Amino acid sequence: MTDTHTYIDIIVTDPAPHVRQITMNRPKQLNALSANHLHEIVAALNAAADDDEVRAVVLTGGEKVFAAGADLNEMAKRDLVGELKSERHRVWDSIRRFPKPLIAAVNGFALGGGCELAMHADIIIAGATAKFGQPEVNVGIMPGAGGTQRLARTVGKSLAMRMVLSGEMIDAVTALRSGLVAEVTPYELTIERAVRLARTIAEKPPISVRLAKEAVLKSFDLTLEAGLDFERRAFNIILATEDRKEGVAAFLEKRRPAFKGR
Repeated sequence: MTDTHTYIDIIVTDPAPHVRQITMNRPKQLNALSANHLHEIVAALNAAADDDEVRAVVLTGGEKVFAAGADLNEMAKRDLVGELKSERHRVWDSIRRFPKPLIAAVNGFALGGGCELAMHADIIIAGATAKFGQPEVNVGIMPGAGGTQRLARTVGKSLAMRMVLSGEMIDAVTALRSGLVAEVTPYELTIERAVRLARTIAEKPPISVRLAKEAVLKSFDLTLEAGLDFERRAFNIILATEDRKEGVAAFLEKRRPAFKGR
């Protein structure tokens, strides 16, 4: 099933079986994340979450830029009261709660809100041209969509402090070495690689993938004991699925499994 919504700031396609691609499309603004832009991303993710045919999603800004940050023209018009009344934090929370595998394909700048958006993905594939940063301090603010928290948990205190306090960017190779991205590829192949990985994941049993994603994310929030308990419970749930029986049968019969998501 295709996404039939009408969008202004994004393009939604289905580049492979069971794979949905969301492409940010504000090239003149370097994909700066306006309120409408973020709302459309959430709407597309919600549509993908509700569509059983979609098993993995790729989020990209195209070959030249991922997202160069928040829309400062909008931000300049907001004061403290306006920010407190804003639903922006709920929008980010909706992205965080997306239940299916989300892969960010990053070329060019992923700065400020763009870097935070990439970090909301489960996997980041970076093109060789990618630059990551939290430069909010340069305009008198600080990260406000999880940048200080996710970055420190991913790359460690020292590098996170350097990026947040100085506003300095890091390149794709540094991002790979620090654990921010999963792999680096030539920029012209970034989206293709992300779609190929999404298709590989989409071929796996959906319930197992969904619970495995949730279990890994729990490791950031729970103690080891609580995380292991969640993992055991999730494992036991999977034992009762038809896909588990199909997977074992296919292995024993030396054939490709046909997972149904039940």
